[in-house]
Amino acid sequence: MPDSMTRPTPHLDKLEAALVNPKCGDADRGLLRRAKQRYTTWLAAMNDLHSTGNARVADMVRLLNEYKDYLEVELIAQKGSDFLKRQKGQLKLDNSVMEEFLPHLLRSEIVERLEGTSFVTGPQQAFMSLAFMPSGFRSLGGRPSVVIKSKDQDFAIATPIHYQFSSSGDFPEGGTAGGEFALAVFAAETKVNLDKTMFQEAAGTAQRLKQGCPVARYFVLVEYLDMTPEDPRLAEIDNVYLLRKAKRLPFEQRSVAASVERQHKDFPISADVVWAFTRQIQGFVDSAWYDADEALRRGSFV
Repeated sequence: MPDSMTRPTPHLDKLEAALVNPKCGDADRGLLRRAKQRYTTWLAAMNDLHSTGNARVADMVRLLNEYKDYLEVELIAQKGSDFLKRQKGQLKLDNSVMEEFLPHLLRSEIVERLEGTSFVTGPQQAFMSLAFMPSGFRSLGGRPSVVIKSKDQDFAIATPIHYQFSSSGDFPEGGTAGGEFALAVFAAETKVNLDKTMFQEAAGTAQRLKQGCPVARYFVLVEYLDMTPEDPRLAEIDNVYLLRKAKRLPFEQRSVAASVERQHKDFPISADVVWAFTRQIQGFVDSAWYDADEALRRGSFV
């Protein structure tokens, strides 16, 4: 991805959607307009950085923490209405911040050797499986019934795949089934909180993603942990990154602004964890996913 390429804006999209939500009151709209102004400042500050490598990631995470503290503590927790506090998860005001942040890691100053490859990033409808479902015996010579299964991924490095199927070699008009999907070779799900049920769902998603693309890698990035850590090698998840290295607040403290503020202060998003995640991207970019010609020299298929 060239550094000049326009990156997706899922968080901005959620802010603008919340602003026109009929259940959002005038006071909350005022807060959201302030958030949108601060969002613009945040993005401009990230793009104006001149640092590289680990130092740039540290600078980006510092700016990320400042924006999330402003949005989630100063605006929502301290000044937001009960509606905004209760519905921030449904509105994806907090979770979408990480969705927007992650594509900015794909810069030449952080991840090398991205140039010369065409790919898309950010939230994507990622391919899971393809199946043919003819309605009956007499439908076999007609237009193929193609069923594509896909699933939203919060962050992906993917390529668009275009397909066309026909039961006739000349692909007649009206008798051809075609379309496109995003083939995600590297994906991550972002969570504010991760509990046992969410972990199991992520494990199922990872398995289906890798059935459709066996070379794919799948990660989970979570701010607060609400379960006992498990060995991801027991599932198809490549790793779970604990961005704040913190457990979720007890239920009775989650709506207390002072508790939310203290947790943000005591457990900011860790630049070291984000850097470790970027090293996964770099290693994936640099690795040979499969080379059949190497089998005899290596002495094994993989």
